[in-house]
Amino acid sequence: MLSATFVCWFILLFMGVPVGYSLIASALVYFVGSGQVPLIGFAVEQMLEGTNNFILLAVPFFVLTGNLMNGGGITERIFSFAKTLVGHKKGGMAHVNIMASLIFSGMSGSALADAGGLGQLEIKSMRDEGYDDAFSGGITAASCIIGPLVPPSTSLIIYALVSDQSVHRLFIAGFVPGLLTALALMIMSSILSHRRNYPVGPRASLAEKARAFRRASLALMTPVIILSGIFSGVFTPTEAAVIAASYSLLIGTFVYKELNLKKFFDIVLDSVKTTGTIYLMILGVSIFQWIIARERMPIRLAEAFLVYIDNPLALLMAINVILLLLGAIIDALPLLIVLVPVLLPTIIQAGVDPVHFGIIVVFNLMIGILTPPMGTALFVVSRVGNIPYKTLVRGTVPFLIPLFVTLLLLTFFPQIVLFLPNLLG
Repeated sequence: MLSATFVCWFILLFMGVPVGYSLIASALVYFVGSGQVPLIGFAVEQMLEGTNNFILLAVPFFVLTGNLMNGGGITERIFSFAKTLVGHKKGGMAHVNIMASLIFSGMSGSALADAGGLGQLEIKSMRDEGYDDAFSGGITAASCIIGPLVPPSTSLIIYALVSDQSVHRLFIAGFVPGLLTALALMIMSSILSHRRNYPVGPRASLAEKARAFRRASLALMTPVIILSGIFSGVFTPTEAAVIAASYSLLIGTFVYKELNLKKFFDIVLDSVKTTGTIYLMILGVSIFQWIIARERMPIRLAEAFLVYIDNPLALLMAINVILLLLGAIIDALPLLIVLVPVLLPTIIQAGVDPVHFGIIVVFNLMIGILTPPMGTALFVVSRVGNIPYKTLVRGTVPFLIPLFVTLLLLTFFPQIVLFLPNLLG
């Protein structure tokens, strides 16, 4: 019945049923088919308990923060500041795109918030400078995956929840992989820009850089406030999300004066819709996790893997392949919530650090949102940039190469991930 339950889930997903509803419907198939209907009441209790977690409060507030920054003029100032720093290099607007995404990542922690918020501004600016749509859309989609690696990452918060790991340790572990990803994308952008002879922007003067910095200074303080507060222990990641949302609201309304009551209402409504979708998935996954645990699936999977694969690196490579394949057809968040409880016991038994594994899982799933046919980042960038889907896919393919190289480095050299958490204790 467990196999039939998973088959039912995949069928419902391909039919377009929302992930949360498809998980709950598949769980009902399990209970009815296995004759365990009396257990539904207990399973529903487990499902509701899955959302009763203080850490989860960070998710809606970070979603709101990203939307407030997009609507409050913060993202535009970040982009302008990044342009004065690297816009004069060959293919400079691609480097500006990556740097802006890196800065924005320290505020929203969401790939799709980056793609939807900064994306439209980035693509328009690159078009104005003479870049083609494929390259402009490709680098915009690829750079948005930095968000879930750099703290405060909503994906790492969810991983911490389902794996019972330290959010602080995961946040610290994401710094170096995030910077490494940005560097890898910049190298590929530089290679493509020289080969295709993309334009070079004017070099900004020191006065222009200072002016852009002053314009963006309050926006740039957002990640400083969030990260210094979290790592100093002044407030928790959940409290940091509330502070970030409040700070973005204040400067967007009273300093930049780009937020009004109507705009704020639309932003809150959009944030509620996004949060509702996430929480519906968590409800569905909670009941799914209970079924998986009841059927002893993690133990069976661990036994199957460890019989044939006794090397931790070989095990991680096998999991990489599984995640990359599934990530191409299923959205990242449900995969993260469903697969981590199944795979984690096997990983721990093989001697792999759960924090190292968490970064690898998130990185794999972020590559998945760039991979057809179900790459959600591709759909978002295609919509906000008004770029045909086929054109966008063609432009994204070259940037998958540095991402795969980075994934291999993180897999084979765990100290890249664990160096900072171990150093800081």
